[in-house]
Amino acid sequence: MFKRQKTGSVVCASCGSLVGVNDAQCYTCGRRNPGLWGFGPVLRRLGHDFGFVTLVVYGCSALYVLSLLLTLEDGQSIVGGGSIMSILAPGELATLRLGISGPLPVFGLHMWWTILSAGWLHGSALHILFNMMAMRQIGPPAAEVYGGARTVIIYTVASACGFVLSSVANHVLPPLPFLGEVSVTLGASAAICGLVGALLYYSRRTGSSMMTSQLSGYVVSIAVFGLLVRGIDNFAHAGGFAGGYLLGMWLDPLKPERVNHIAGAVACLAATVLAIAASFIWVTTHLGAG
Repeated sequence: MFKRQKTGSVVCASCGSLVGVNDAQCYTCGRRNPGLWGFGPVLRRLGHDFGFVTLVVYGCSALYVLSLLLTLEDGQSIVGGGSIMSILAPGELATLRLGISGPLPVFGLHMWWTILSAGWLHGSALHILFNMMAMRQIGPPAAEVYGGARTVIIYTVASACGFVLSSVANHVLPPLPFLGEVSVTLGASAAICGLVGALLYYSRRTGSSMMTSQLSGYVVSIAVFGLLVRGIDNFAHAGGFAGGYLLGMWLDPLKPERVNHIAGAVACLAATVLAIAASFIWVTTHLGAG
């Protein structure tokens, strides 16, 4: 399945034209290394997103299960109580070890890198269920429009923008009506809002009124839900959406993906892994957890 193709023709990863597997440049769209060094056919079998949506679903699920196991190891209960949204909730120390973000970790503990890791963590069974359902819905069209590599970049950077805004706003602003106040925050919703923002930019750029209407309705639903339900980090949602919209402009979905987009996507994923590892090491070393 993962065998590299060394000879013959492949389909350009950007425009779909037929190119030689070893061609340095696509003669149709100008993309360098259009055959992705012979791994193009393998990656295309994973879909337009190069398997990123699946990676998010399984990655978030694995970290969620790990957070529950760490909570039990700490001698705490995961049953939760008080509301249906707190069922199977990991403990704060467990999520801190994996990279939860917010004003307390960022400004109180100086764990600034958690803005990268928090988007892969979740606070309850329903929290991860709703977010992964949304990712299954929004991720594929985002990859269809922007390509797999740019989708990874938007997901990662928009998520970081959301947690930066949330951390700063909750650190410097007084509690505001309907917006709530949080000391820690986590979840993939900031990144998903980023993908929505990027798609909304694309729909307006291309003049697709139907797509714009559908996405605008999605944005309104998220906003209303966030204002009516307690515990929702609206600052993270707003920061993620704004970051995704601006990234959509910068990455320009009407131009083909380039090799540097793939390099950027790899860097984003590597930085996320390092952020999770750094949190685990920092908390274990400084707080004596584990």
